[in-house]
Amino acid sequence: MDILKKIEMYRHEEEKLKWEGTFGEYLEIIKEKPWVAQSAHSRVYNMIKDAGIDDVKGQKKYQFFSDQLFGLEESLERLVEEYFHPAAKRLDVRKRILLLMGPVSGGKSTLVTMLKRGLEAYSHSERGAVYAIKGCPMHEDPLHLIPHHLRKDFLDEYGIRIEGNLSPLNMMRLEEEYGGKIEDVMVERVIFSEDRRVGIGTFSPSDPKSQDIADLTGSIDFSTIAEYGSESDPRAYRFDGELNKANRGMMEFQEMLKCDEKFLWHLLSLTQEGNFKAGRFALISADELIVAHTNETEYRSFISNKKNEALHSRIIVMPIPYNLKVTEEEKIYEKMIRESDVSEVHIAPHTLKVAAMFTILTRLKDPKKGDIDLVKKMRLYDGENVEGYALADVEELKKEHSDEGMSGIDPRYVINRISSTIIRKNITSINALDVLRSLKEGLDQHPSITAEQKERYLNFISLARKEYDDIAKKEVQKAFVYSYEESAKTLMENYLDNVEAYCNKVKLRDPLTGEEINPDEKLMRSIEEQIGISENAKKAFREEILIRISAYARKGKRFDYNSHDRLREAIQKKLFADLKDVVKITTSSKTPDEQQLKKVNEVVARLIDEHGYNSSSANELLKYVGSLLNR
Repeated sequence: MDILKKIEMYRHEEEKLKWEGTFGEYLEIIKEKPWVAQSAHSRVYNMIKDAGIDDVKGQKKYQFFSDQLFGLEESLERLVEEYFHPAAKRLDVRKRILLLMGPVSGGKSTLVTMLKRGLEAYSHSERGAVYAIKGCPMHEDPLHLIPHHLRKDFLDEYGIRIEGNLSPLNMMRLEEEYGGKIEDVMVERVIFSEDRRVGIGTFSPSDPKSQDIADLTGSIDFSTIAEYGSESDPRAYRFDGELNKANRGMMEFQEMLKCDEKFLWHLLSLTQEGNFKAGRFALISADELIVAHTNETEYRSFISNKKNEALHSRIIVMPIPYNLKVTEEEKIYEKMIRESDVSEVHIAPHTLKVAAMFTILTRLKDPKKGDIDLVKKMRLYDGENVEGYALADVEELKKEHSDEGMSGIDPRYVINRISSTIIRKNITSINALDVLRSLKEGLDQHPSITAEQKERYLNFISLARKEYDDIAKKEVQKAFVYSYEESAKTLMENYLDNVEAYCNKVKLRDPLTGEEINPDEKLMRSIEEQIGISENAKKAFREEILIRISAYARKGKRFDYNSHDRLREAIQKKLFADLKDVVKITTSSKTPDEQQLKKVNEVVARLIDEHGYNSSSANELLKYVGSLLNR
């Protein structure tokens, strides 16, 4: 289907959503679908909830945020369960400004943008439908038409609580256009759109001396005063401030703490009382979520000012720290690269992982326990199994520093360095070493890094390089071992024969001479030592293997090369140790012989077909690992 056809279909879908009718007809809709009358906070919470919630190891994962925000599960759970959920239940937290506080590029703006775009999409759905008094510039809730003395009766009949007063403009329209007949007032369905200024607003402060409060609350239209005769006539007022237009939805307040206090007091009145003052009118009711964001330095400066004490208790601060998981950081880079113009460049496997390791190390605080280093801590946070540590240790580590993740290298810096590498070298493929080199070079140009931090970060680049060295060796090891798959299987069969004889205390028969021989202890230990099985632990390990073989046999299955992960790893390592000389020769020889060349080509093909490399990055990997083995 071409794009014009899709545009036409979208237009038809939009037309189908249009609805208008009398207030009486609107009440019939509410009777059938009471959620239509939900508050702005309730709509945001239901939008997040309706997208789906998964439980991952006791941690809530919200599908609404899953495509854009990574590694912020704890912060998002706190935001939803401590703010949106109670606010949806009309508890007191809804009377607070939501302030997201965290470091640059931590995801605050992305989170707010997702809420805004999400509300636009949600208002298209049946569950997120919004109805307003037709022709009202503030898209006012039609239920404001119900007089105060009848609202208890309305609650008893419909089960819906009404908050807020009818605006001055609609009060006048009710009398003049409808003769006071509430049931005849026209109601329409509205679709939220920031571009059309319906239900979503954004306010960004400029120079406090020149910015007018009218940007928030609307202003008098002086051209109409002669027609209507008075500034207090609501028809002579433009209800076009951000607070007016964001009614029923949400307003993003950018750089709120830099704003003049007269703007803040309007916000506090709105959040605390559900209304604000505009022009020469009574208080105007509005139902909207106010979200602001700031960094830690600005927030500390704000709370240290005694003049702001009254504001503190009316703001709920939600810390949004940096992600602290390597695998989630990789996803951030993948997303940023997908959205850039360098997405067609081949990035060798593990490149982003190694960059993420460096980044996460800069964000972690040194553990207070002396028996754990930052690399182990990084692995534990990423959900890896680290020998000697359990899940309880991870929770204990997280409690050591309340501000962990509020400082360190931001994702944009890493992407900038990756982009710089690609553009400067004008290449179609980059690997982990290219990126680590670029990260190192970029530290000199980073404006906010002190000499002490630079030294620390250089150490982290070295740690990330060591991790990459291990990964690279394992990658080539796997590729070479696969090329020698038959050798691996033969070695395993040989090992199993010897283990069986050892455990059953019997002798083996030599296949050539036919004489009885003792189990080959040297062979068994050479394999077991590859995965750290000590002399004391060898008997238990061998018995475990035998039990596994028996279990497979009972089920009618054959115990093979892939039946025991640790044994497979040990076989691979042993084989690779025996093949090291072959690897050294084939990767470092300038004139490899035909047999060596065949072996290299097999390994390159394996790296390309099964490990995600291209020809260039596979050959670079082989050369690098060869140089590591030759050291």
